[in-house]
Amino acid sequence: MTRPHNEPTPNEAKEKRRLDEALEEGLEETFPGSDPVSVTQPPPSRGDGHVKRKD
Repeated sequence: MTRPHNEPTPNEAKEKRRLDEALEEGLEETFPGSDPVSVTQPPPSRGDGHVKRKD
């Protein structure tokens, strides 16, 4: 017997739950936040001249 195409396999369902939980945890840790999390470091501005950054 075959399963309907729209039902996820048990492994797919488990992976989706894992990803949903990871997303929820990340959202809770960054709340409240007005801006999305940045994955890149912005270039230094003129006011940052006194700050030493590591590349």
